Amino acid sequence: LPFSAAANLRPGAEQKVVFITARVHPGETPSSFVCQGIIDFLVSHHPIAKVLRDHLVFKIAPMLNPDGVYLGNYRCSLMGFDLNRHWANPSPWAHPTLHGVKELIIDMYNNPKINLEFYIDIHAHSTMMNGFMYGNIFEDEERFQRQAVFPKLLCQNAEDFSYSSTSFNRDAVKAGTGRRFLGGLLNDTSYCYTLEVSFYSYVLGGTAAAVPYTEEAYMKLGRNVARTFLDYYRLNSLVEGPLAPTPKTR
Repeated sequence: LPFSAAANLRPGAEQKVVFITARVHPGETPSSFVCQGIIDFLVSHHPIAKVLRDHLVFKIAPMLNPDGVYLGNYRCSLMGFDLNRHWANPSPWAHPTLHGVKELIIDMYNNPKINLEFYIDIHAHSTMMNGFMYGNIFEDEERFQRQAVFPKLLCQNAEDFSYSSTSFNRDAVKAGTGRRFLGGLLNDTSYCYTLEVSFYSYVLGGTAAAVPYTEEAYMKLGRNVARTFLDYYRLNSLVEGPLAPTPKTR
């Protein structure tokens, strides 16, 4: 479908788009809980959520691999494809969800009225602890440094997010991933990340004890991801009244 202006934006606001996807690998169930936390927060009555809705457009595809999830696959789709290796040339027949999302992203990118500023693909990691991000490597040092700003801010907001585990790479094996492909396609004002979260535990700073993740903890990470856009876009002064605690999601 063609991208239309978001009714939530305040009049005259720039169309700054944050595009979020999740569950391209069906076995990575924590990614769905993180994404649920983002969605529930953004549609809540929390004063931060209202400011974010006034200034940003969030486009969210919460499940890129519904066939694989339904079948109970760990990594592949109904057709046996790892969808996160086919962003470069997705087939409308073999990779329909990827094809549709990629077309929408490219349409937005080519629309002069829209600034596609973030792409975040949510995954879960079977061996690492905490939440962390993967980013891209660029020859332009300034662009590379600007890319580090969002994960640094997220680290300040989320006790379970680890900036020290966050890394920037361009491994050839990851060339077909959303983060790598879109990082090469979009211009230098767009930032593309893979957000990973551990399947099992996180370690709080200054301690050695591993805290098991719960569904609520995953959703809390999602809420903190959403809140971080307030800091990134320096919208804090627009939040009305004292800040209530972030609401728990269902």
